[in-house]
Order: sequence, then structure tokens, then C-alpha cells
Amino acid sequence: MHIESERLAIRPIMAEDSQAVFGYRSDKETNKYQGWIPDSLAEVDAFIAKNPGTFNLPESWFQLVMTDKIANAVIGDIGVHFFGTEHLQVELGCTIKKEFQQQGYAKEGLKTVIEALFRQYHKHRITASVAPENKASMQLLTSLGFRKEAHFVKSYFHNGQWEDDVVFAILAEEWKQAE
Repeated sequence: MHIESERLAIRPIMAEDSQAVFGYRSDKETNKYQGWIPDSLAEVDAFIAKNPGTFNLPESWFQLVMTDKIANAVIGDIGVHFFGTEHLQVELGCTIKKEFQQQGYAKEGLKTVIEALFRQYHKHRITASVAPENKASMQLLTSLGFRKEAHFVKSYFHNGQWEDDVVFAILAEEWKQAE
């Protein structure tokens, strides 16, 4: 999948992205709500090597990177998890480099990927899982038309402890209506 928005080029993660991804993903404070914070470049290399060769494979996570078109630099990534009956459901996750946060890049990148998932790949439902303390991500999802579907209490084991998990979702027909 190679897609573009006004400011972003979105493409599969590649081995040459390793240093850039490590640079923003290893920031423990900025990424405190993330499930994966690498401790070494080798961890990022292994993560990239595990990325499937094909987009839209059932029961897989596929990692895309967002590059700023002007700077031609990796500024974040979007994980796409394909799952569910007939593989028509997707879970998304997004990470943005600290210097590029609060500038609309996450919304622009996610909106572009969501549009492709519904229009080109004919997905039925897209979800996102968020820590309840992550107010910025919940606002972002709501601004994209997602609704809060569930708040699971101590259902996610993260950093050695059980934490709550809030799930947001949007259906293809809701996305069409939001346009």
C-alpha cells in the first residue's frame, strides 16, 4: 500500500527506516501508552523484518510509515491489524514523533488509511484500543467519527500491570455518512 495525503506519503515500513523509527519509538515518555517501546536498534530491525510482505493478510499486523513530503523524513507509523470474520475488520494504532504531534499529522494519516481500508479494501469495521488516560488519542478518534464502544477494566497487561482498555470503532456505512 502506497498512498498520499496533502502532506504525507504513507508506505510500508522498510529496513532503511530503522534508525528513524527507533528515534521516536524509543522515547519512553512520549510513548508511555504504546504497547511496544524498543530498547535497541536491533529490536526495531527485528520488528521491521516481521512485517508481512503483503498488505491485507488475514490475522496479521502490517506496519506503515508516514513520511513528511517536504522534509522527506519518517515522522510516525500506523499499524494495521487484519482480523475477524471474513477478515473484514481492522484494528489501527498510530505513533507520531514528538516534534510532529499536535499538528494534525495523526488525523491526516489515519484518515487517509481509513479511507483506503473502507473504499479500496472494503472493510466492514475499524477499531482502535486506547488507554483511558490517553485523552488526546480519544479526542483524535472521536474527531474521525469513531464512537466509544467499550471500557474494559484491567483487561490489558502492560508494563507489568493490568490496565484498563477503551475500544473505539467505526463502521463503513458510518464513514460514508461522515463524508
